[in-house]
Amino acid sequence: MASALRAALNRAVPAFAWAGSSLPRFAYTKAALGDTTRRFAPQTRPGGGGHGRAASSGGGEAKQAPPEDSHLLQCILSGILAPYWNNTPTAEAVVGLLEEQYPESSLGLDHLAFRTFGVEGLGIASVASLFQDFGYQQRDELTFPKKKLRALWFSPPDPQLPRVFVSEVKVEELTPAAQAVIQSYVGGSAAPALLGKYGMLSSLVGVPPWVTPTLQDYSLLAEESEYAAWVLVNGYALNHATVAVHRLEGHTGGLETLNGLLQQQEFLMNQEGGLVKASPDGLLLQSSTMADTISFCFAGGESELVPASYVEFAERLVLPQFADLKAEDVQECHRRDGFEAANADKIFESTSLPAPQ
Repeated sequence: MASALRAALNRAVPAFAWAGSSLPRFAYTKAALGDTTRRFAPQTRPGGGGHGRAASSGGGEAKQAPPEDSHLLQCILSGILAPYWNNTPTAEAVVGLLEEQYPESSLGLDHLAFRTFGVEGLGIASVASLFQDFGYQQRDELTFPKKKLRALWFSPPDPQLPRVFVSEVKVEELTPAAQAVIQSYVGGSAAPALLGKYGMLSSLVGVPPWVTPTLQDYSLLAEESEYAAWVLVNGYALNHATVAVHRLEGHTGGLETLNGLLQQQEFLMNQEGGLVKASPDGLLLQSSTMADTISFCFAGGESELVPASYVEFAERLVLPQFADLKAEDVQECHRRDGFEAANADKIFESTSLPAPQ
């Protein structure tokens, strides 16, 4: 059953449509999945507004991508998700559980997250440029001094699409030894300009855009920065996809209840800082599974388990100024938007795994 479900997910092509189309937006359709009806779709309530707080940074309205671009974006998003399904059996199991519990609900994607090396020509910009070409707009910056990371998130041109969260390790703040390891891969795989421009394409086939690393190099990075070690073996692979808990039709009790369901099914959850990571205003609640591991064959022929991707869950509560709205009138624009550094700092721990000895 699990293998059949995985095969169905990997074949899935979202029927993505923009305003004016009768197709469900960013949905895995029955036609694409054979006899299995599977929809992993953002909110489909008509007339929805855009993402954004009452006072969101970044300014301006996100540009609506031209309708003729929608098919290309559909293919790119589907291509990014395909290796994720293949390498993240926990995601497959979570989707199966939620569809069993909520058969009439679409599974909304709150955001997609990527990790990068912060070196010239690469880093956040090498991922962001792809999405910005389709109308995504840069919003807030988050910093993580202890982890030597920074991140930006991007709001979509249409509320039906997921946000995008992109982070980078500040390579210049790592030790000279770690910097040398990273530069040996990002400098040797292609001209920096080409790697920065086209490296993201490697996410479509699930391989890093540089030569296979050695176990010694991976272990050195893992001792100093788990994040950097993850990027070395996973490249531009989707780090995690996030289920929008507030879009689960028929679900009551919010994230806390969902976490209870996941724990009953013995999913291994990220307990760093507590099961639920809450923003100071209490309006953004997040949790996540721990990353699945994959067997990675290093350049010397050694095979070791390394952390891959995971699943996150986010609940965005209604902003105080919209508290009087009826439940059926609440749209994504009425909910808490953005991200919190304290929450994300703990979510980063979802890929923690001891370095191989």
